[in-house]
This record gives sequence, C-alpha cells and structure tokens, in this order.
Amino acid sequence: MSGTIARPAPGGPPGESRSDAPAAQEGRRKGWLTPISVAIGASTLLALALRLFLLSRPGYLMGVTEYDDGPYFGSAVNLIHGYLPYRSFVLVQPPGITLLMVPSALLSKITGTATAMATGRILTTLASSAGVVLVGLLLRHRGLLAVIVGCGIVAVYPDSVSTARTILVEPWLVLFCLLGALALFERDRLTSSRKRLFWGGVAFGFAGCVEVWAIFPVIVLLVMMLPQIRRAAVYAGGVAVGFLVPTLPFAALAPKRFYQSLYVAQVAPRAGSTRVPLPARLSHILGISNLHLPAHPRLVILAATAVLVVVVAAMIAVAWRVLRQAPPPLDWFALASTAVIVVMFMWPDQFHYHFAAFLAPFFAMSIALALSRLLQALGHGTGRLPATAGRRLWIPATALAGLVIVVLAMDQASYESHLQLRLAPVAPAVEKIIPKGACVATDQVSYLLMANRFSPAQSNCPHMLDGLGSDLGFANGLKPSTGAGNDPAVQAMWRDEFTHSQFVWLSYNSYRRVAWFPELRAYFKANFVQVFKHGWHDTLYARKGTHTG
Repeated sequence: MSGTIARPAPGGPPGESRSDAPAAQEGRRKGWLTPISVAIGASTLLALALRLFLLSRPGYLMGVTEYDDGPYFGSAVNLIHGYLPYRSFVLVQPPGITLLMVPSALLSKITGTATAMATGRILTTLASSAGVVLVGLLLRHRGLLAVIVGCGIVAVYPDSVSTARTILVEPWLVLFCLLGALALFERDRLTSSRKRLFWGGVAFGFAGCVEVWAIFPVIVLLVMMLPQIRRAAVYAGGVAVGFLVPTLPFAALAPKRFYQSLYVAQVAPRAGSTRVPLPARLSHILGISNLHLPAHPRLVILAATAVLVVVVAAMIAVAWRVLRQAPPPLDWFALASTAVIVVMFMWPDQFHYHFAAFLAPFFAMSIALALSRLLQALGHGTGRLPATAGRRLWIPATALAGLVIVVLAMDQASYESHLQLRLAPVAPAVEKIIPKGACVATDQVSYLLMANRFSPAQSNCPHMLDGLGSDLGFANGLKPSTGAGNDPAVQAMWRDEFTHSQFVWLSYNSYRRVAWFPELRAYFKANFVQVFKHGWHDTLYARKGTHTG
C-alpha cells in the first residue's frame, strides 16, 4: 500500500527479499534441507571423495610421497619428546603446523610414527574438505549459483586436491583464513561486533602462525577497515594475539635460529635459483595443470588467463553499471586477496604446485560473487533486456554450473586413477636392519617416520629434520649446488650429523640436500658401508662394525 517495491537482497537471486514475511523467515530457519544446504553438503562430499580417492592410491597413505611433510610432522614428534623448533632444529615455517600435528604425534607413542603420520594426512584431508563448507557459508546469502560455483571450484581445484594428500601447510592455512573471514563478514558487510572482529583477527593470526602468507588477506582486510580506526585496532589486536601467543615462546628461546629458519631459509633470495616459467605458474593458478594441453601450451595458457580476467572484469563492470552500486565489501575482499596473492606468486623465482592451494578459495569466491551479481543485475532488467529474461537465467546458469563442476570432478578423478607413486613405500627390510633407537642421518626424514625409526635413543644424536632448509638458513640462502658446502657453519652441521650417526639413509635426491665437502665425503667413505639399496629410490649405509646382517 505504501508503494515500496520489495527488491532482491544484494547479491541474491530474484525472489529473495529482506521484506519476506516473518513466518517465511522462521520456516527457512527451521528447514535445513534447502537447495543451498544440499549444494554445500554435496560439494563437501565431492571434495572429500576426490581427496580420499587420491589418498587411497597405492602407497599414498603409508608411503613416502613428499619432502616437506617429513619436517612438518617430525617437528611435532620432536616437540612431544622435548626438542623445540628453531632451538633444536631448523623449521622453515612458523610453529603452527607443529602444534596442529601434536595430537597425531602423541599417537606415535602407541602406534609408531608411520601410523601417526597417516592420521596426520587424514586430518589434513579433512581440513581441506572443511574449507569447502566455509566457502559455502560465506556465499550462501548470495544464492544457489554462487554456492555451486564457489564450493565447486574449491572442491575440484587440482592443486587443492593434491595438496591435501599429505601434511602440507596450505590446507590448514586456508582453513583458518576462511574461519577468520566467516567471523568478520555478516553477509556482504564487515561486522561491527568487536567480539567477532577480535576472534576473526585471532583466526587470521593463527593462519599466519601456520604460514606467513596469511599476511596478504590480513592486510587487505585492514585496509578495508581503516576508515574506522577502532574497528581496525580490535581486528589488528586479534591478529597479533593469534600469531604471537603460539609463536613468541619458540622465537624467544632461539631468536637467531628463528630468523634463519623463517626469513633466510624461506623468504630471502636464493643465489643461483632458476625461475619457474610464467606459463607453468599460470597453469596451476587457473587450475588447468592436469589438462592435456598442446605441445607448446604457452599461448593457450596466456590466452586463457587473459580471457578469464576480461570476463570477470566485464561481469563486475556490467553489474556495477546496471545496479548503480559498487560491489559490496565481501566482493572486494575476494578480488583484492586474489590479486595480491597472484602478484605474490609471480614475484619470487620459486613456485611449487602446492602454493596455488592457498589461492583456491579467493579465486573461487571472486568468480562466484561476480557471476551472481551479474545475474542479479540482469534480473533487474536493462534498457534492452526485460527483467523477466534476467530472472529466467538463474535456473539454466545454475544447472550449467553444476554440470561443469561434475565434468571437472570426473576429469580430476580420471587423472588420479592413473597416478603412479614416484617414491616407493619404505622397504620392510630396512626396519630389520636398523634397530629401534638407532641414530640415523638422512636427507629425507619421512623415510625414518614411515619406518618407525625416527626417534633415537642416544642423547647426542642430532635432530636435523630439513637438510635443505638447514643449508639455506646457515649459509645465507645457499644450497649444495650453489656453494653451501663451503660455509663453515654448514660444514659443522653436517659433520656433527654424520659423526654421531650409526646409519646414513640417502634418497636419490640427496645431492640436492647434503652439502658434501671434501672432508665430509672422505669421512663418509672411510666409515660407512652400503647395506641395502632400494632400487633407485634410496640407499642405506651402516657404520663399519655396527651391522652384522
């Protein structure tokens, strides 16, 4: 009667109005089996199925599949035995991943480290899948299409799937960033609740304790809050608490080692490093790294990147013009975080496949939010397109999005079904050769973890977990191939490692991690003899006179 027209809620599909009758709103609160809830649940199950299927491939659960997972899980096992990160060994990440793995590490006292590490891998898979739920909760107010697109992309994103197969930091980093975002955003807007601002900051701060990359969305949010200084201060205080409370005790006990581990070994420039080509980076960022591309895919990848950027920018521009409103804060957060993270991926020489898993939720939300806003704008009608035509687009667009996600999931499952584990499971013979409690030097600590031979009995056995990281940290960014073996601190480290060890277990990649220098090589040849060789994967050496088998 007043003449007020009920319009769709910002970002939502036609028919969702803030002026709905209270009875209808109450009905929606009571009903959990809504299309949006079903979409979130189905996407999460899809994500879990793809990740568990990869983990179920031969050797992936109980084998040696990565380098980084050994130091990450080994740091937790060391911690429960009283050996602290940075003070006792180099760890190239903040202590968040160590703390997260403590429950699984405690299990190792009962089951052994192999089974305990397998539980850590399963927990990481669950953390990665939980990220799909959190993306859905962030997008649910924007309608079914946004949820299907956003959750679906994260569920099938190749590097997000592959990173979840073992203990890597990105799935946990994403989990805590999304928990922080969920606390900070009320629908499309940043919350005004100080409690939510603080706890959202704490979640982002702990994400930074898992991996310092969390600083990028943290800064984006801080800039968005700056017009209101008090709100920004509460959020920044939460970030400081979330990062400093778990980090400061370790850093205070070994400040120099903390600096060498986190900055010198991980962030600082590396001498003689080879730059990963742009097309290789973009293929992972776009999520097309597993597709069968032409023999020379550079132009295809660059063209696909340009098309995606133009399409997303066009969707944002059209919606902005039709609705006569700028995108809401949630959209800006997703877009700005995506842009900053992509720039960060382009900056250093190094780039690894698991990096892109951090981008996945921001990339997915950017596309989902832009698409849903475009269809909302078309639902309002334009000079050439009636509003009813725009509203009719929701159903086919949603169906098409769901079909695309299913096709991508099938392609990902097909890719996983043909995977062959490059590194073999630890040979059972090794456990018979190495007695429990023996001191073993190795360039790949995951061997020791999966053989249940990780924890030495002798007190003077070194606890080096990451040979390459230790080389980089002590030699100011030098690797064995660029002269780390000439550094006195590195020489002392490896000399201590070999002189106290009863066994030396070397992988096929040991030349990249062990900083061999003439004195060390001579000592090794004079004191150790080969006792087992596992194909081309690894070789076990025993100190002369200690092995009688």
